[in-house]
Amino acid sequence: MSCWDEWVEQALSRLDSMKILRSLRPIHYPNHPFEIEPKTDNALQVFDEMRQWDRASVEIEISESTFQRWVEDVPSSGDDLTCDNEDSECELGLRKLLLFSGNDYLGLSSHPAVANAATKVVQAHGMGPRGSALICGYTTYHRLLESCLAESKNKEDCLLCPTGFSANMAFMTVAGYVGSLSAVNETDCQDGVAIFSDALNHASIIDGIRLAERQGYVQVFIYRHCDMKHLNELLLTCTMKKKVVVTDSLFSMDGDYAPMVQLSKLRKKHGFLLVVDDAHGTLVCGKNGGGVPEQFGCADDVDICIGTLSKAVGCHGGFIACSKRWKQLIQSRGRAFIFSTSTPVPIIAAAHAAVVVAKKETWRRKAIWNRVQEFRTLTGIPITSHIISLIVGSEEQALKASRHMLKCGFHITAIRPPTVPPNLCRLRITLSAAHTKNDIRKLTFALSQCISLRESGYFYTNGTPKL
Repeated sequence: MSCWDEWVEQALSRLDSMKILRSLRPIHYPNHPFEIEPKTDNALQVFDEMRQWDRASVEIEISESTFQRWVEDVPSSGDDLTCDNEDSECELGLRKLLLFSGNDYLGLSSHPAVANAATKVVQAHGMGPRGSALICGYTTYHRLLESCLAESKNKEDCLLCPTGFSANMAFMTVAGYVGSLSAVNETDCQDGVAIFSDALNHASIIDGIRLAERQGYVQVFIYRHCDMKHLNELLLTCTMKKKVVVTDSLFSMDGDYAPMVQLSKLRKKHGFLLVVDDAHGTLVCGKNGGGVPEQFGCADDVDICIGTLSKAVGCHGGFIACSKRWKQLIQSRGRAFIFSTSTPVPIIAAAHAAVVVAKKETWRRKAIWNRVQEFRTLTGIPITSHIISLIVGSEEQALKASRHMLKCGFHITAIRPPTVPPNLCRLRITLSAAHTKNDIRKLTFALSQCISLRESGYFYTNGTPKL
């Protein structure tokens, strides 16, 4: 064993002792055939209600070996598959599960129009040109999707990125670059850029800020979660001219909203650049699916809207909706964008189809909000979004609850440290338009058997700042 093997073993042992070894639990997708004939013209196929294929986004299976390892909390690197390949028939038993932990909020990943868009492009162009966007990876397909997303976010333009993570990384480093440019007559104390970040922002924002800090022209201020009084105090004491406030719109671990209306008022008062990561709100929130800013009537006050194509869009990738000036700057200085291979054309075509379908099939947004209302009615928990965070306390309690839900046929994971504090371990549940009212009934009944729903902790703000 080499020195590095020993050091890696030591690192793994330490993580194991801290009970934070992470596992890969392979899932198997049952066959949900598209029982329709593709249209011969270029029109996208849309439907006015849930169909069989929609259930493919929430109905999954796992092997018996995966099930046993999960129940016994045995760490796994994904090597417990019982099939040689995805197409082979599994001789051993498979357990059916309802997925309540995914991010395919509208069920678009299994939509025929999305699949057909990807298939058509694959047959015509394969995976498309393989190179960075600035070399040869940017196509008319990419441009079409950018225009569609810019319109949806009420912005002048849009820049596609390989992932939502890279989109945040690219923007934050560019903000740091702007801070390095000293304007004429600026004093030393005014140099640089001040970035104000919510305490519970996503890891991609945090890592982007850390990278920007290394440029030497960034000062970071962390304000208490959704606490507008604290943010206002920090803004008042900051003498730097260039100020950026960045926040998730809908927080992925708590299911609560950023106080958008109050942020808009503070923006008018202090003149900062407002950056919103709308990963979990895009296509789901707002009358037209424009996201959380649209839902709260603040879309015009958001300067930069960052998002992902891997959640409600049901595909893969990220984007930055912004002005043409900002797009030009990010594509010129955003290293996470510049030095990444562009997203394959079939994925881009599928994402464009998904955005168009989401606009036309308005029943999907109505369906997911109906599921939110049903969960609220059945449990008495005042949830305000499709992300439900049920605080159960200790790590052991969370694992026990997750195992119970698994045995009841639900794919719901326990969220543990370091993702959340030790005494705030939880079950994180996500709802989808592909779920049914009966699914919610079964879910809440199973939950009531392992935790006290009336007494479980729950984080929510309903858009109201914590003062």
